[in-house]
Amino acid sequence: MHCEIEFLPVGDASKAGDAIVLRYGNAFDYKLMLVDGGHAETGDQIVSHVRKHFGQRPVLEHVVLTHSDGDHASGLRTVLAEIEVKNLWLHLPWEHASDTLHLFADKRWTVDGLRRAIKDQYSIVSEIHDLAVAQGTTINGAFQGQNIGPFHVCSPSVPAYNFLLPQFDKTPEPDQAAIEQAGMWLGKESLVKRIMEAAKAALQDWTTETWAFERLKDGGQTSASNESSVVLYGTFENNARVLLTGDTGINGLTWTANYADRIGLPLRQFSFVQVPHHGSRRNVGPTVLNRLVGPILPQGSSSRFAAYISAPADDAKHPRRIVINAFTRRGGLPIATQGNSKVHWGGFPSRQGYSNAEPLPFYTEVEEYT
Repeated sequence: MHCEIEFLPVGDASKAGDAIVLRYGNAFDYKLMLVDGGHAETGDQIVSHVRKHFGQRPVLEHVVLTHSDGDHASGLRTVLAEIEVKNLWLHLPWEHASDTLHLFADKRWTVDGLRRAIKDQYSIVSEIHDLAVAQGTTINGAFQGQNIGPFHVCSPSVPAYNFLLPQFDKTPEPDQAAIEQAGMWLGKESLVKRIMEAAKAALQDWTTETWAFERLKDGGQTSASNESSVVLYGTFENNARVLLTGDTGINGLTWTANYADRIGLPLRQFSFVQVPHHGSRRNVGPTVLNRLVGPILPQGSSSRFAAYISAPADDAKHPRRIVINAFTRRGGLPIATQGNSKVHWGGFPSRQGYSNAEPLPFYTEVEEYT
């Protein structure tokens, strides 16, 4: 089968998000899949887009919410209210209360109390769940080992998710020692930390970079919620391999590579790769990129795969030039949405009104990595 992948424009300025419409099969017999729903206003855009291109009564075979952050979840409420969805794949954080009770600092929690406390903080995900129940959608957990249509879930595993959950910004305080003992401590993200990161980014210094000298480093760290993102691996016509990464970081990408090796899914042979988290430098590093997509190629080499980036228009922070260069060196052809819908036809015929996308260049001036 073929696989068409369309990244819809989500947000502007600092309002990044994801909404990806996929069509798989062939031109006369296909199914539709949606990965993430962007912000609240993105829901109407998704509904209009799908009806315009696939008929007034479309059916989404699968909808995947990669993780519970609002910039990926909010728009799905409109989708589930307006369009028939056969299968919904997501994480329901409160359903993990019994398995994670011992990982929270306050030992007075009961399972029911913790479950209610977590559910209250994830009202958008709860509403998505209830809308799916109301229309008779089959609801599934999106964890390592599951098959979603033509895709295989490579990350996260259920045990990894359970260790990440107490470190989400909306859950109660974690038992750091218990999580550290398992080697799974990333840190609890707070509003103060996010404000400090934003202020630091606003004071960005610039430096030079060449093809031979890469400034991107290992050791970048994203939030535990981002690391819980569903990572999807699909194989299509002529061994065209697709990797969709959501907002996952170095940990999630490493878990993906480990799992792929374990079950025999080839790495370094992708035709299409989603650049994680809108091109953030906190989510990738040279080591994991070498493992996933391949080592640095000689300068002037032909591109080997499309590297798509969901990035809002007029956002100085996304995508990072240092990340664009990293994918380019390894054979990626970087394409960013930046206010426009971008589609990888994947064997399907092109539609009227679309033109060739302009890839991002290799930059000799990049962000100082600190």
